[in-house]
Formats: sequence, C-alpha cells, structure tokens
Amino acid sequence: QVTLVESGGGLVQPGGSLKLTCTVSGRTSGPYAVGWFRQAPGKEREFVAALTWSGANTRYADSVKGRFAIFRDIGKNTTSLQMNSLKPEDTAVYYCATEPGGWGSPSQFAYEDWGQGTQVTVSS
Repeated sequence: QVTLVESGGGLVQPGGSLKLTCTVSGRTSGPYAVGWFRQAPGKEREFVAALTWSGANTRYADSVKGRFAIFRDIGKNTTSLQMNSLKPEDTAVYYCATEPGGWGSPSQFAYEDWGQGTQVTVSS
C-alpha cells in the first residue's frame, strides 16, 4: 500500500512563499510521477504541477508558471513544491498524488494514490 503525506501548508501574506513537501512511502507498482493538485472552496480540483519519474521533465498550470517550482529532494523520498509570489487566489487545499507510468499527466484521473491534503491560505 502506498501512503502519501503532504506537509508545509499554512497562512502566508500575499507575495510570500511556502514550500510544500510530499512524502511517499510503501511499495509502488513501478515508476511513478508525482503531481500536485489543489481545490478551493466551491471549485473543482485543478492541476498545479507534475514531475516525471526521471525528474527530467516538469509541467505546470498556466496560473502558476514562473511562480511555482516542483522538484525531487535529493537523497529523500520526497517531492516538493516551492511556491513564490503567492496570491489570494492560490488559497486552496493542496494534494499530492502518484501517477503510474511516470509521465506527469495534468489529468487527475491518471493519478492513483492521493494524500489527505494540506491547507494553504494566502491572506493579509
């Protein structure tokens, strides 16, 4: 069984930064990509960023390009999402998930295992 745990959420002022971390444990069926998604109150879950299994390729939603960065932490079984220049519209519960095959799809339906989420609130 695969378990994902997100950490690093919290309250931050507009323009501030946060780093979210996704820890994956357990036995996976093979190569996997890690994706980050978010869901704001009253809205559908949306894609944020993904990192392929090789770590060589990333994908970002247009709304976060240039502000967010996804990367694998060297020597650790974690994937992080560095969020800079945060805006109130970034407020949401952020989830990480694993995608079998490791391609980094922007579709949530490609992802198999999910964490419980971490709240990010951007407010003054």
